[in-house]
Amino acid sequence: MAIIEIEGVTKAYPARKGGSPVTAVDDVSLSIEAGEIVGVVGYSGAGKSTLVRLVNALEPATSGTIRVDGTEVTGLGERGLQKVRLGIGMIFQQFNLMHSRTVYGNVAFPLVVAGLSRQERHERIVELLTFVGLAEKAHAWPEQLSGGQKQRVAIARALATNPSILLADEATSALDPETTVEVLDLLRRVNDELGITIVVITHEMEVVKSIADRVVVMEQGRIVEEGPAFDIFARPRHEATRRFVRTLVDDVPDERAVEHLRTRHRGRLVTVTFRDDEATSGGSAQTAVFAELVARSVEFEIVFGGMEDVQGRAFGHLTLELRGADADVDAALGRLRELVPLTEVDPAREVG
Repeated sequence: MAIIEIEGVTKAYPARKGGSPVTAVDDVSLSIEAGEIVGVVGYSGAGKSTLVRLVNALEPATSGTIRVDGTEVTGLGERGLQKVRLGIGMIFQQFNLMHSRTVYGNVAFPLVVAGLSRQERHERIVELLTFVGLAEKAHAWPEQLSGGQKQRVAIARALATNPSILLADEATSALDPETTVEVLDLLRRVNDELGITIVVITHEMEVVKSIADRVVVMEQGRIVEEGPAFDIFARPRHEATRRFVRTLVDDVPDERAVEHLRTRHRGRLVTVTFRDDEATSGGSAQTAVFAELVARSVEFEIVFGGMEDVQGRAFGHLTLELRGADADVDAALGRLRELVPLTEVDPAREVG
């Protein structure tokens, strides 16, 4: 069942003095199922952060409709929006903690707004700080915390009112890689153990790869591609998606990389693409490719590329140098093309 439904939504800002109107979100339609983790990825200015602000009505849509958990939020009055927002938690890149309040006080704030009694607030705060691993920091001040700890407090605060949706806007961008992994693990627990739908806004493909069930790619205010995470990584169709995927795993080497490879490798260069859903009757495609080369007496060496894992499924591109009699290499390449996608690198180049 869809918990967020966005239909034909546009967000346009009027022209500033001497400028032109800006359309940040342009006729976007998107449906997010309850219990999903959806990663919305795009470069700066793609419209992804504006889109998430439309979901919780921090920004009004210029046109189109948005329904959250069955309630249409476009055109809803402030009282109605307050009720909807109780079901939406939000975390930000810069944590947005109140420095005049302790950790305990920061988590307490939305509970006070929601009208819980002192005892109910205390029980909920203890429960949440235990869940995020910060029970011992209840009376610490934000400036005494590391970046990862601050984001854990922000997550606890976002969960205070038992939301069904959590929006994370660049929530790991200010964190180092190790802390990013810890925060993403916590978000996965939020999804697994609490069943909360999570929308992750990011420009980092590593984040998407680590946590998202489904990926939405935005460019210039539009959705240009969406689908299951593995499919987006293993079979990117739009150029914007391919640019993002190349930040994670090498594709076919470009002209400069080929020139560098040719200083050390004089054999035939081919790039083979592996996806773990492309198996042969004899096992994995990787095994079949390497077995074929050995059977044809073709020597090979991996000289470029790599493999990645997306939620337990592998994909990647490996560039191989092949050495052997021309007839043997040609025969091997003919067979490999039947097994996997294959690109011969600079095939017209004369090599010795």
